[in-house]
Amino acid sequence: MKYELGRCLLEERLQEAGMPLERLALELRVRRERLGDFIDNKRVMSLKLAISIADTLQCEVRSLYELTSSDERR
Repeated sequence: MKYELGRCLLEERLQEAGMPLERLALELRVRRERLGDFIDNKRVMSLKLAISIADTLQCEVRSLYELTSSDERR
C-alpha cells in the first residue's frame, strides 16, 4: 500500500510530551526554524530526523504526520 504524507503533527506531539519546541531543537542540535518549517508544512523531515524526534518525544514515527493511503490502480 502506498501512503501520502498529510499535515505534520509535530506541534501536537510536542504538546502531548509537554516539551517546548526550543528544548527539542537543543536536544537534537537543529535550528528551531527548521522544526518550525516542519510544523508549517514548508519542509518534510528526513527519516533520520523523524526517528530522532520520535525517540526524543517517545512517540511512533508514523504519528508525526497525517497519513492517507492512495490505491494505485493500473
